[in-house]
Amino acid sequence: MNYLLPGILLITVASGIAYTAFRLFTDMKSGIFERFQSMPTARSSVLWAHVLTSLVANSISLVVVVLVALLMGFRSAAGVPAWLAVAGILILFTLALTWLTVIPGLSAKSVKGASAFSSPLIFLPFISSAFVPTDTMPGPVRAFAEHQPVTSIVNALRDLFTQQALGTDIWVALTWCVGILIVVFAFAMNTYRRRIS
Repeated sequence: MNYLLPGILLITVASGIAYTAFRLFTDMKSGIFERFQSMPTARSSVLWAHVLTSLVANSISLVVVVLVALLMGFRSAAGVPAWLAVAGILILFTLALTWLTVIPGLSAKSVKGASAFSSPLIFLPFISSAFVPTDTMPGPVRAFAEHQPVTSIVNALRDLFTQQALGTDIWVALTWCVGILIVVFAFAMNTYRRRIS
C-alpha cells in the first residue's frame, strides 16, 4: 500500500475530473452561459466556478482514499510540512487536469466525447512508476514512462511520504504541473471566448 498510494491518488484525480467536462458540456447546451453574459460578472467566473467545484470534490475524494489506505495499513513517517507538500502537489495536479478537461467540455460534440477525454489520463499512471519501477520496463515503454509527468509526480509523492531526501523529482513534478496549468488555462480561455463570441 505504501508503494501504490501515490499512483492511486493520481488515478482518483483523473477519474474525478471527467464530471467537470460533462457539467460544462451540459451547461453549454442549456444556454446558461449566455444568461451569465448578461450579468455584471467576469467572463471567466463561470469556468472558475466549475474548476473550483471540481477541486473541492476531488479533494474530498483524495481524503477518503487516504483514510481507506490508513485503514488498510498505509503508514507514513511524514510530518506536517511533507503532508502539506503532498497536498500542494495534488492541488496543482488537480487544477492542471481540470483546466485541461474544460477544453473538451466546451468544444465536444456529444456528452460521450466530453466525458471520454479523461480516459487517456487515467491510463497514464499505468505507464509510469506508479505500480512498478520504470527500470523493469522494456526499452521504449521505459523511455516514455521516465519522461512523462506522472512518473515524476508519483516519485515526488513517494519521497515525501517516506521522508526520503528530495531529489530533482519534486522540481520536475512542480514544473510539469505549473507548465500544464499555464498552457491549458490559456487554451481553455481561448476556447471559451470563441464559443461565447
